[in-house]
Amino acid sequence: MTSTILIDYDRSIGEIDPHIFGGFIEHMGRMVYEGIYDPESPLSDERGFRTDVLAALKELAPTVIRYPGGNMLSGYHWLDGVGAREKRPRKRDLAWQSIESNQFGLNEFMQYCQELKTEPMLGVNLGTGTIEEAAALVEYCNADSGSYYADLRQSHGIMEPYHVKKWCLGNEMDGPWQIGHLEADEYGRKAREAAKMMKWQDSSIQLILCGSSNKTMPTFPEWDRQVLETCWEHVDYLSMHHYANNNANDTTSYLALALEFESFIDTLEGTLRYVRAKQRSNHQVFLSWDEWNVWYKNMETQGTWCEAPHLIEEVYNLEDALVVAQWMNVFLRRCNVLKMACLAQLVNVIAPILTTPEGLLRQTIFYPFQLFSQFASGKSMEALCKSPLIETPEFGDVPLLDVSASFDETTRKGAVFIVNRSQNGSESVNIKWQGFEPLKTAHVYQLAGDNPKLINSFDHPHNVRTVDLGDMPVVDQNINIELPALSCTVIAV
Repeated sequence: MTSTILIDYDRSIGEIDPHIFGGFIEHMGRMVYEGIYDPESPLSDERGFRTDVLAALKELAPTVIRYPGGNMLSGYHWLDGVGAREKRPRKRDLAWQSIESNQFGLNEFMQYCQELKTEPMLGVNLGTGTIEEAAALVEYCNADSGSYYADLRQSHGIMEPYHVKKWCLGNEMDGPWQIGHLEADEYGRKAREAAKMMKWQDSSIQLILCGSSNKTMPTFPEWDRQVLETCWEHVDYLSMHHYANNNANDTTSYLALALEFESFIDTLEGTLRYVRAKQRSNHQVFLSWDEWNVWYKNMETQGTWCEAPHLIEEVYNLEDALVVAQWMNVFLRRCNVLKMACLAQLVNVIAPILTTPEGLLRQTIFYPFQLFSQFASGKSMEALCKSPLIETPEFGDVPLLDVSASFDETTRKGAVFIVNRSQNGSESVNIKWQGFEPLKTAHVYQLAGDNPKLINSFDHPHNVRTVDLGDMPVVDQNINIELPALSCTVIAV
């Protein structure tokens, strides 16, 4: 049987917001120290930035980066990380049981974003922090001279405001593990009052409200409803967090997790619709999936009170990469409500990049993220896919292929993203475009392997990577292609 994919120019889902290709930097493990910042390394520049890591991150091209946390945010005070480095305090980070030297802080992060040409997303501490502290951070970042915190920024050598637009109102405040954990009504009131003060400092900023820390919380989605009802008119996004796993070692079900991801969005989209209707509001709130990744093999989260401990340095395999590819397919298919997403995290800590003192490794999940960030732009197109079904223990029968598509009217370029969930057989696929100008050739990129557990290592760094398969003819706006098992294929037209 040949699978078919039909893409009609007149049937689009919505605009793809570039902010769905974001990342996350937290002061955890070796994410910052020995990751992006290592002034003692011969691989670092005069600022202490690892140049090989910078180059690899430029390949990923994250459009927005969330900082500084994460669980540590609820015990972090931003003033500790600004000003002269020799005067910054060394402190215990209670979230990860580590020592924080504060040698990398707000201004170093902003410089890093400028180097990457990416937009910052800053978090304010709503655990041990105050609403006044949150508003002061907005003033420090965004105000002109003539007031205390703006002048403090200038005294630190930063003469022009940063104009940071995106701000997280705390992190996972529903979780009992969180420093300064709050119940929904407590958090809703604190977030609302912080939002008011922050927007009085700068009315142009956009605020992300803490949603449930994961969909298995007993308070999900009631937490989300409550805090939205309290804060609706003051916020612009609701956060989502989720980490996928294959603890059951059930690869067939694992490769069908796109159904779970879409169900999560469906629930929260329904919650947004309900609250907006109840509030009789014209204001829109969208979703920000600002923590997402595969994580289940390395669960070490306690740093034994040392600097840059090795925490949750996950080793990723081929099936993990295919799950990441499906996750990004979901982002495109649900771009009408999902407007931001941040891969957690970028270096060493559950990350697409691992470092040693001698160099770095691009893990398997590096490549699907790179492909989507490079080729998905413009409109997300409805892709009608007819393919065989495969039986999964967890989700029942699911389609063999997972598909999304995009078309950018400005560049007149499009792309089709296809994951073949099969573990043991290739699939013949016919792709047909309708309503587009005649196409002559398509360029094909693919990552694939014959073993779902295949990994990249420093000894064998290219076991799983994107392969450029070159051009294919387009005949009467049709392509016929054979997709190998366990593959992610991008067809750029």
